[in-house]
Amino acid sequence: MSTIATEIDVRTIPPYERHAQIFGQFDALEAGQALVIVNDHDPVPLRRQFAARTPGQFDWTYLEAGPALWRVQIDKTANTADEGGSCCSGGACGG
Repeated sequence: MSTIATEIDVRTIPPYERHAQIFGQFDALEAGQALVIVNDHDPVPLRRQFAARTPGQFDWTYLEAGPALWRVQIDKTANTADEGGSCCSGGACGG
């Protein structure tokens, strides 16, 4: 279970800034932390962006699913530096 680090009410953020702010907050999280977003619609496009941008590094859980309010918890399951597990390309150094 992740620790919720922050909650963002995206309804108060201008639309052109929303995803950038959400990704900035997500990138600042450590693995095992989460953020919650609050929105007035199902953020399906955002979920697709997360899947393309950070595959295998997040979990997406609906805490509340409309019709007037959506709350989504986004857990950071891994950091980019955690991917690969080796210091060398293909593990050639035995690392």
